[in-house]
Amino acid sequence: MLHFESMGDASEIFKALSAPMRLKIMEILYEDGDKNLNDLANMVGLTNSAISLHIKKLEEVGLIEIHTMSGKRGSMKICKPLHDILVIDLLPKKLDIASYQDEIKIGYYSNCQVTATCGISTKDKIIGEFDDPRYFLFPEHFDASVLWFTTGFIEYNLPNHLTAGQKLTELQLSFEISSESPGFNENYPSDIHFSINYIPLGLWVSPGDFGARHGRLTPNWWPNICNQYGRLKTLTINNKGTFIDGGYEISKVTINDLDLDYTSTISFRFSVPKDTKNVGGFTLFGEGFGDYNQSIKMQTFYEMHES
Repeated sequence: MLHFESMGDASEIFKALSAPMRLKIMEILYEDGDKNLNDLANMVGLTNSAISLHIKKLEEVGLIEIHTMSGKRGSMKICKPLHDILVIDLLPKKLDIASYQDEIKIGYYSNCQVTATCGISTKDKIIGEFDDPRYFLFPEHFDASVLWFTTGFIEYNLPNHLTAGQKLTELQLSFEISSESPGFNENYPSDIHFSINYIPLGLWVSPGDFGARHGRLTPNWWPNICNQYGRLKTLTINNKGTFIDGGYEISKVTINDLDLDYTSTISFRFSVPKDTKNVGGFTLFGEGFGDYNQSIKMQTFYEMHES
């Protein structure tokens, strides 16, 4: 999902899609699947140089990605759409909706249990060595900007700002995640489970471990054979259920089922169980890594209730 909080934030997307030819290109990619530049040029009746200009603009605004593959006559560039949903908030945010906002660095986990392949890194260096879970407990983990494992869990104590008389109505968590395979594998599904205070919230199936191109923020020193970026997902728990990206329900668990008040500890967990259907691992990207310059963003909505 690609989400913009205002029309102003999405202005570059509007510009990119204002050309009918670019709309046609996007329609072809979504209807017929990934295409190389030559095939696209033939399908829309453009020269290779003309199609390249349109593709470059779509890539610049983050709607597609380009990766190189070997072909019969050398290498060829393949175009692939990045997002299945585009969400733009047309109404300005209502200032009278009470909420708290936080951002939790991915290295500030409170508990973990992971198996190889695994690893953890800051923006500047790998912590320890690859595939050794011990390094998840080294003090440097607080500075982590990316971490990954095959099975197990990573757990965070979330801040609870509620005070007496405030009732939690909705919890939103946003993060950049993907699967984890040795090296990388674009087609490598993984069941990534979510829970709060050990109450299962459901799962999202990551389609792959992405590394065919460099992450937009991933440092240049990061090995090309490793995963590079993830998908930005938003987990929402409200009085209707639990959802991914606003509209896709992953469970019937509601905010009331969590039984959270101003005295509660909130423990949030990502996990890949050994017995899940798609055991494809887990990667979490933070600031300075991947495609989105953020850690775990949290928004807590509440109402005032008389005691």
